[in-house]
Amino acid sequence: MAQSDRWRAATAFAILFVLYQAAEGIGGRLLGSFTVQAALMVAVVVAAWPLGRWLGFRGYDAYALEWRRSAGVLLAGGLALALLLKYVAVCIGMVFNVYAALAPESPRVAAVSFLSSIPWALVATFVPSVAEDILTRGFLFRASRIRWLPWIFVLASAAFYVLNHVHRLGAGPAEWTMLLCFGLAYATAVVRTGSLWLAVGLHWGWNLANVLIGDILPYQVISTAWSPFLSAAAHLVMIGVLFAVPAPQERDDLNADTAV
Repeated sequence: MAQSDRWRAATAFAILFVLYQAAEGIGGRLLGSFTVQAALMVAVVVAAWPLGRWLGFRGYDAYALEWRRSAGVLLAGGLALALLLKYVAVCIGMVFNVYAALAPESPRVAAVSFLSSIPWALVATFVPSVAEDILTRGFLFRASRIRWLPWIFVLASAAFYVLNHVHRLGAGPAEWTMLLCFGLAYATAVVRTGSLWLAVGLHWGWNLANVLIGDILPYQVISTAWSPFLSAAAHLVMIGVLFAVPAPQERDDLNADTAV
């Protein structure tokens, strides 16, 4: 890579990183303003397109976000898998007294609450998810132009994902472990598909479940020491599912062997 390309990549990355951290630090923690936080998160996603062009890609292609026929399937599949795993994790947590079930509302009230929450929740969880995916996975995978070995990329992306949550690092090792497992699962989705869309679906689905599941299965956390490990375990299962499904290259090889 030419020196000028390295400089451009470093500058683009710094811009996205500052915008994202400003959303979390200034909008979320300093001002406590959802509006400011949301605006800065949107700014990350919006700025990513011209920065991708500046780096010599076709906009969001710089982050492996090109829209192909498979993109919708990857996004929807990741969303469904994450929603399912979150629901299962909560159910298991109730069995082991990590979570306690709350008294449900009447079916009519719960249904209205759930349906009315969906439009807001879809947008409010999608934008931060895709913004962070661009920064901690998509940029490293493609825009950086680093020729990663797959497992090196997964480890590097996961480590950066943990460090990107700078405001949560004070929560201790349980939180770090949970974030690391999240990062490993989402980065694995990238190397298994060569696309960011599956990782976006998984990340978005988990965040969306955190908002919506209370309407379906109301609960409260009664063991803050163990709840992060349930979430971590769910993402380790997620990795297992990702390896159970053949990657595109593996499917091509299987088809070739079958044809012979």
